[in-house]
Amino acid sequence: MIGRQKVLLTPRYYLENFQYVLDFIKRLYGGLLNEAEWDFVRRFETLSLDAQCLYVRFSNRKGLFFRVNKLHYKEITDLPAAVGELLIAGFIERLSARHESLGNVALSIFTKPELLELLPLEPEEMRSLAKEKKEGVVRYALHELNFAEIITSLTTRETVVKMNFEAEGMMIKYLFFGNRGASMTDFVVRDLGMVNFERYDESKMTARFRSRKEVEDKLLISLTNEEFYELKEAEAPADDIYNWFLNWNETRPELTEIAIPGYQKLVCRVGAFLERQKLPEQALTVYELSDRVPARERRVRLLFKNGSVDEALALCDEIAVNPLNAEERYFATDFREKILSAGAKKKSRKATTRFLSDAESVEIPAAYRHHVEAGVMNHYLEQGYDAAFTENYPWRGLFGLVFWDIIYDANVSAIHHPLQRAPSDFYLPDFYLKREELLKKRLADLVTKDDWRVHTGRTFNAKYGITNVLVDWSDELLSLVQRMVELLDIDQLRLILLEMARNVREHTRGFPDLLIWNEQGEYDFVEVKSPTDHLGPQQLHWLEFFQTIGVRGKVMRVIWSS
Repeated sequence: MIGRQKVLLTPRYYLENFQYVLDFIKRLYGGLLNEAEWDFVRRFETLSLDAQCLYVRFSNRKGLFFRVNKLHYKEITDLPAAVGELLIAGFIERLSARHESLGNVALSIFTKPELLELLPLEPEEMRSLAKEKKEGVVRYALHELNFAEIITSLTTRETVVKMNFEAEGMMIKYLFFGNRGASMTDFVVRDLGMVNFERYDESKMTARFRSRKEVEDKLLISLTNEEFYELKEAEAPADDIYNWFLNWNETRPELTEIAIPGYQKLVCRVGAFLERQKLPEQALTVYELSDRVPARERRVRLLFKNGSVDEALALCDEIAVNPLNAEERYFATDFREKILSAGAKKKSRKATTRFLSDAESVEIPAAYRHHVEAGVMNHYLEQGYDAAFTENYPWRGLFGLVFWDIIYDANVSAIHHPLQRAPSDFYLPDFYLKREELLKKRLADLVTKDDWRVHTGRTFNAKYGITNVLVDWSDELLSLVQRMVELLDIDQLRLILLEMARNVREHTRGFPDLLIWNEQGEYDFVEVKSPTDHLGPQQLHWLEFFQTIGVRGKVMRVIWSS
């Protein structure tokens, strides 16, 4: 096997990538930049090559403060001159007493021994702090020492600078990537060949944001989500987090549509946190701000628990009329029966429990206790079947191979930058609504099983190794996909792929664990359940869907043999 050829990046690769981002933003989002952001762009472009390199180095690193004597970049020919130019141009500034609010961040760039040496400490204080961790030394310095004296003591021995324009730089990157999770490292990952992205015609890329308010709303949700995690990590009291969130929610602006999904997720995260902290009333108040999964289910449970039975039943009925996923569909029926049978001798059973109890069983040696699927697979192999682990893997792969060009079609206005791993509407209802005709036409064009084999094979070979969020590349993927094509009817394949397309987030999971088949064309998709395992709603969804369209699928309950 030939190894991957070593890729060498140019010395100033990071500057080239940043300049690409700037040019991209000016072209697609120039009308959305405010004056401060345009000022940053213009001033950056007037800097010397060395100064631009140094600033981008700063912006790609964590933190706001940097020790000049720790900077070593071979491609920057005159580092002191670059530092001086950035200071004069206002892109960095020296650490000073006015940075007291950022004192914790500033002091954290030093090690504990360095702090003990550099801080203005008395001998007794040094002996006492020697037993503390670095965080304790920083905390003591900020609370017990004069910050101006700290700065004087630190900066007489070395130069510390703070990066400026952090908000403007952050906005440039946010506009490009569309989220806070991505970073300039994604360029390096691509250029080193670690991830191969789909190639797009950049002239067809569209702006993710249509207005400044859309940008600010979506960014607001991202930053608030980060603040929530910071409060949790700092172990702030749960009541304080509850009050913080409600105050924020009361003062937030009316959100544009693009920010609503992120807001709904944040509501559910805060509600779940409050539940875990044993604050059910507060959790219920928060969940009432959302109709996203799982907020409605959690509200029903909390309402029933606090005695609001009629409200719980009414919400169950509301969910039953318009369930957002399989979990909600089965929950609405099951929990309604649970409420109505409360106090009865015979308890109601969930749909998943009923389905599981009716399933056939098989004895498997207890040696397979930690590899239950392998035990069932071996059982079928001994009976003359072929068998393969499948679960979601080949179904997701089939979807990705059949619809590849439709998923990544830049004409649908869901591709916004060249490092995108999925269209921006991939997990939204819009994905199916905007592509329904294209999806159905593709399925109609694949008339025979040979058409399916040829199409999936061509896509597999043409796209092998390119990132697709549904396709996990391996040499066995194509054979598994084509095995399913061979065993199922074309109409069944079409119905399954359309069901997946209608809700990509939910319906690309929950498929049975195994596929078994024999030379006579007999097959089964088998969901394996150990004695302590439960059947999930999404798993039941697919088993019932398979029954409806005539695809062979079943649950196999395992009983351990001695």
